[in-house]
Amino acid sequence: MADAAPAQEIATPGPSEEELAAKARRQEQRRTWLLRLLVVVLVAAALWGAWYVLIGRNRVSTDNAYVNADVAQITPLMSAQVLEVKVIDTQSVKRGDELVRLDDSDAKISVAQAEADLAEARRKFRQASATTGSLAAQVKAREADIARAQADVDKARIDLRRRETLAGSGAVSGEELTQARTAYTTAQAALAQAQSTRSAAAGEFAASEALVRGSSEDTDPAVLAAKARLDSARLDLDRAVIRSPIDGVVTKRQVQVGQRVAQGAPIMTIVPLSRVYVDANFKERQLRRVKVGMPATATADIYGGGVVYHGRVIGLAGGTGASMSLIPAQNATGNWIKVVQRLPVRIALDPKELAEHPLRIGLSMDVEIDLAN
Repeated sequence: MADAAPAQEIATPGPSEEELAAKARRQEQRRTWLLRLLVVVLVAAALWGAWYVLIGRNRVSTDNAYVNADVAQITPLMSAQVLEVKVIDTQSVKRGDELVRLDDSDAKISVAQAEADLAEARRKFRQASATTGSLAAQVKAREADIARAQADVDKARIDLRRRETLAGSGAVSGEELTQARTAYTTAQAALAQAQSTRSAAAGEFAASEALVRGSSEDTDPAVLAAKARLDSARLDLDRAVIRSPIDGVVTKRQVQVGQRVAQGAPIMTIVPLSRVYVDANFKERQLRRVKVGMPATATADIYGGGVVYHGRVIGLAGGTGASMSLIPAQNATGNWIKVVQRLPVRIALDPKELAEHPLRIGLSMDVEIDLAN
């Protein structure tokens, strides 16, 4: 059997010129795109650097911010039963609007009693004034009695001396002399009695005058005290109607008709939507240049970034949120780890912008403070 013919080598054709040209074009395109990407990155870095130098380093921002307000806590100033509740939760009210009406029966009785006490005090003052006038007249009458008694004493003394002078000559009998002496003694006793009566009348007049001296019916202490009790009773009567102290929205209403409310117990809250503010919690390192009065902008999640509120920094809290918490952190341990603290910064917002886009307490906000100003 004849030997097999040697195998012939198979030649592998190389890349064609078209393929080489396409590969070169792809590499050129790749270099072009990489160059363009590099240019874009450099331009973006330059723009970011310019923005940071001109704007970014003069602004601090946080999304840890919430709407807050100084709410009005409504509490009754007297204990009574609720007759009528005139508002519901979410209802807008104006200052002076009626919120709750309480039972005022006891207050009306107190007013009537206080009015009677005032009338009695006025009557007593008029009576004391009349008594003082009467006692003054009695004092004058006693002075007249003293004058008559003194005249009788003088006359009896003269008669007694005349008779004593004539007694030695026998012109006057012993009986006449005795009668003259008796008359003189009686006149002296009558004078002493008149003087004593006048002293008593003067004492009563002084005591009565002391009650009304320097006072009129309207300025008498007893009358003023009665007026004060009447004013207090009328105040309690007015407090039977609970009114809103501010403009706002009713929140957390906790009172029902027929309920007996206690003095000082909260029954609802009024939120002043026109005077809300933002408490923004900034990191401590962000506050190096923050000052009161700096302008700030804020956006609310409820409206999105299309609504921007403008305001100003009105204050920085006296302590961080952690230090003011119910249970402050205890860092005096061997396993202490430093945690970046946040300090609340209060931002007052433009009232006109709040009127156009009202906010509610607790809403989330994004806040940015302009440090350049």
